[in-house]
Amino acid sequence: MLRLSKLADYATVLLVQLGQHEGLATAAALAGETGVPEPTVAKLLKGLAAGGLVISHRGARGGYRLSFGLDEITVAKVISVVDGPIAITACCDGRGCEHSSLCGLSGQWDMVNDAVLATLNGITLADMSRHTVGGSRKVEAELSVRSEAPAVVDTVN
Repeated sequence: MLRLSKLADYATVLLVQLGQHEGLATAAALAGETGVPEPTVAKLLKGLAAGGLVISHRGARGGYRLSFGLDEITVAKVISVVDGPIAITACCDGRGCEHSSLCGLSGQWDMVNDAVLATLNGITLADMSRHTVGGSRKVEAELSVRSEAPAVVDTVN
């Protein structure tokens, strides 16, 4: 089973929540609104700022805001900023492993990784923020029109 890290899950939640704010939001406010512990929120916001997804404003009236609209930030970008490059196995994207000389699948996982990456690049935080009855089915239907890759991602809470 493919699983999203807790930090990538929390980062997605924080970014969607931050997208609901018209102005700046503090780490404390986002922690209160999302239920994510404040130290984790602060750590994630620092990393998201370093990755260019949020902008930090210092000072007494400081806080954070999104660098881009929710419709411009993909789930793949969030995962990459938080966890690094998306690779479902150690041998994706030309990387080798200790078993490559014996493995008949060496290099073959790239097509699976590419399909997962294409799907994650086809889902924006705006898609994730839609909270309607049957919303997940609606998003899956929209994605199936946009991409031939299946739109299935399991998250760990």
